[in-house]
Amino acid sequence: MERQKYIVILILLFFSWLGAEASFKTEIYQAYISNNMKQWKLVMDKMNRETNPSNDFLLELLNYQYGYIGWCIGNNEQKEAKEVLALAEKNIAILEKQNYKMSMLNAYKSALYGYKIGLNKLQAPFIGPKSVESAKRAIQLDENNPYGYIQTGNSEFFMPPVFGGSKTVALENFKKAEKLMERNLEKIKNDWNYLSLLAMKAMTYKELKQYEMAKYYCEKALKTEPEFLWVKLDLYPEIKNLIKQQK
Repeated sequence: MERQKYIVILILLFFSWLGAEASFKTEIYQAYISNNMKQWKLVMDKMNRETNPSNDFLLELLNYQYGYIGWCIGNNEQKEAKEVLALAEKNIAILEKQNYKMSMLNAYKSALYGYKIGLNKLQAPFIGPKSVESAKRAIQLDENNPYGYIQTGNSEFFMPPVFGGSKTVALENFKKAEKLMERNLEKIKNDWNYLSLLAMKAMTYKELKQYEMAKYYCEKALKTEPEFLWVKLDLYPEIKNLIKQQK
């Protein structure tokens, strides 16, 4: 009887853990599509209170930290960006010691180097190559990891042409990432990373003045998530207006 009770408790704990993991993903997704970054921060704060996080848990938290830092830099919240960046680097260090999913860790390292440049442009000549190399390393370790291609694409997109950046090369990497992500349709359901990739493709096409393709990717993002407010209210109307001007 005691043994049966113990098994039941383990099963309940397992499913409660699964529910928490799903809840984090859902809460972050809802925060992303509604541009509610206060909610995003609350989720991270909740996760930071975990006393004995698994490797998977830390990697998930790292993904949310990565997204949040990018938003902070884009909205001139530099102090907040630096604080969360420091936490993200600590999580990478913990996971690196265990040699855990090194392709993913290199993808995030590439992003964090890029964020440091965003916080201090003077560091670009010194940190830029590290960002590029980390993204390449992510792909070398796992050519089926879409995040390696996403970070390579981001590096190319944000790097000034005078330093070798190319929107065309960025687009090719985003295409590879999209193809890899769409191999598992269940995994990208309610995934902020996938929506972000579609939006980046739309922005890249816009920068290349291929406005019809930019419009297509806005519509693809909105078909995936009709309430993706940034695309719905800002990017999509902007691109439709550019198409009108072009005619």
